[in-house]
Amino acid sequence: MTVASSNQHINLPLSSTSPKIKVGFVGFGEVNSPRDLIERKCDLARQALEALGLEIISTSPVSDDLAGADEARARRDLTGKEFDLLVVCLAGWIPSHTVIDVINPWIHKPMVLWGLTGIYEEDRLVTTADQAGTSALRDPMEALGFRFKYVYDTPDEPFGGAHTIRAFSEVVHTAVRLRSARVGMMGYRDMRLYATLVDGVSLRRVVGVEVDVFETLEIVQRMENQSLNDIRDVTDRLLSTWQFEGAIDPKVIETPVRMFLALMEKVRERGYQAISLIDVDGVKKLLNFPPGLVMSLLVDQGGVASIPENDGLGAVSQLIVRYLTGQVGAYFEFYEFFKDRLLIGVPDFIPSEVVDGPVRTRLAKFGSLADGLLNTSKVKTGGVTLCRLASRGDNYRMHITTGEAVTPRKWEEAGWDQPAPQLPGLEVFLDSPVENFTQKVLGQHYILAYGNYLKEIADLCRLLGITVI
Repeated sequence: MTVASSNQHINLPLSSTSPKIKVGFVGFGEVNSPRDLIERKCDLARQALEALGLEIISTSPVSDDLAGADEARARRDLTGKEFDLLVVCLAGWIPSHTVIDVINPWIHKPMVLWGLTGIYEEDRLVTTADQAGTSALRDPMEALGFRFKYVYDTPDEPFGGAHTIRAFSEVVHTAVRLRSARVGMMGYRDMRLYATLVDGVSLRRVVGVEVDVFETLEIVQRMENQSLNDIRDVTDRLLSTWQFEGAIDPKVIETPVRMFLALMEKVRERGYQAISLIDVDGVKKLLNFPPGLVMSLLVDQGGVASIPENDGLGAVSQLIVRYLTGQVGAYFEFYEFFKDRLLIGVPDFIPSEVVDGPVRTRLAKFGSLADGLLNTSKVKTGGVTLCRLASRGDNYRMHITTGEAVTPRKWEEAGWDQPAPQLPGLEVFLDSPVENFTQKVLGQHYILAYGNYLKEIADLCRLLGITVI
């Protein structure tokens, strides 16, 4: 499987508190090529990766010597070392069998096939035929089942591929993080929806995420045991940072805060990175309060991805966005499709990270539900990516689109007591025809990231064997 070929420069932020991503590195050059030139090119390639914050575990360049001594030495040097990605760096022509013999023990790991480039000496280009080596390898590596990204330099930009490899290392690191991720699911199949269902076995096999279902009753029992001091601390932080329209009865806040604290106990016990709640058929129907504030607190104060309606694959989509972009991964629902745009919004909560200005909230009532706190904040605008993971059996698909989000017109959802609230929302002008998007839509919940992350999400999907649509 080849991940999309590119030599674009992509700069992703590397948190100063994040551990360095470990990358294996092995260079190659034909036995008759000048050894000092091959070594110098490989050293500069390795240094270019290190300068971008990667931790490199390397071995000396490998030639196709008849005895296979270089091959054996490289395998010894890399065996037992821990790294998530292997860079196969061709500094010149090399017979394909030499490369395969060296890297085959790590066929289970993601790789980059990186072809370096020639250099100019005065008025002439001096080349070691790097792309002869990579072009002879690309298709055989794909046929053999290697999972790799093909990157090549050009003479006008030597070692430029290092930036693409740096970006791809974030994709690989995301795949690694997903393998140990756990989503907490309070209840199951809210509103008996189909699009939110999860097949736990295939999800674990393909993506690696575990979905852990627990009972609403457990959380209700824990709610009764929360201390008044903890409730007061959370409430005080809310009152000091949010803007409330009109008088707010503290009792309206207390119950959601109790549920938030109870859920955070479960988060700490089980190590959840995301949570989805049974919303309509659970909290609203049985406990008689809307859980929007609970989910806001999970995101803003708990640092946990949150989405309603037992949407397990929506939660996994959030984790993908979080790990790839460092953003919160806010969920939105579709309200209207226009000929030239989408109207997306949320009827319950929105993370503070995507709010433009202060968080604004008010008491509101929907249908027969009791009054609850409703977020009426304005949403940040700009270039966005929308994505959604879905499955059909064990065939996983990711729908991705990009566009420009603008402040929406005045709109309201029918059913709210008048004067109806202006729900947080955006109008999104897609970069492709709306009709193309709607004919492939995978559910009512899509996850938003600011910026264009189509390529990074697509690279991750190809790495995991998820179909991109």
